Amino acid sequence: MCQDCGCSLTDHSNLHTNPQLNDTKTLSVIHKILDKNDHEAQHNRQHFEANKVTAFNLMSSPGSGKTTLLEHLHKYLPKKYAVIEGDLETSRDADRLIAKGIEAYQVQTGSACHLDAFMVHQALHHIDLKPIDVCFVENVGNLVCPASYDVGTHHNIVLLSVPEGDDKIEKYPVMFRRADLVLITKMDLVEHFNFSLVECRKQLEKLNPNVTLMPVSVKDQQSITAVAQWILKHQEEL
Repeated sequence: MCQDCGCSLTDHSNLHTNPQLNDTKTLSVIHKILDKNDHEAQHNRQHFEANKVTAFNLMSSPGSGKTTLLEHLHKYLPKKYAVIEGDLETSRDADRLIAKGIEAYQVQTGSACHLDAFMVHQALHHIDLKPIDVCFVENVGNLVCPASYDVGTHHNIVLLSVPEGDDKIEKYPVMFRRADLVLITKMDLVEHFNFSLVECRKQLEKLNPNVTLMPVSVKDQQSITAVAQWILKHQEEL
């Protein structure tokens, strides 16, 4: 786990039963960090809602296609969106989106393996929410830690790419339990890998029976249209 922030903790109620955390001082520090983050996350949500913006948290391992999806989505989503990008270093992902005419702001986390609500709050000072309908938070590439921190969004979208394998849902269950939408990306490569959508569905049904699963490829217009329609439906619910 991350010793300085306890970011592997996904259920605050289980802090005292975690054998790694039997030190009272450590527990106290982690409680304070998580409680402060949750308070800031609620502030972020209120800020989004005051501007009639629906926010989506995109989470996945590195290279699953989060930025690529956002590059293509603007062709299919009839709403204006901005992106808060999270990476340890560089502004490459934000630069890619800006080159496509998409407003984006890069957060460089340094050594932090996830975004938190405070990072997102600071980024919001650089995003004009008034002209947009949707804000995507592209979290740091990591299948574990980002799920532990509420950043103030309304929905969680988790991406899993075909080359990663169909066993990752079972191996990294926390993030998939918290997902509202799971996208299986790079489906155009499925014939080259031992990957089963059926197996993915079985694993998700055990963890999160209400989640929506969509196979996606940026080369398949219908699949990106389906993603855009899901986002539009949930954007209109706010």
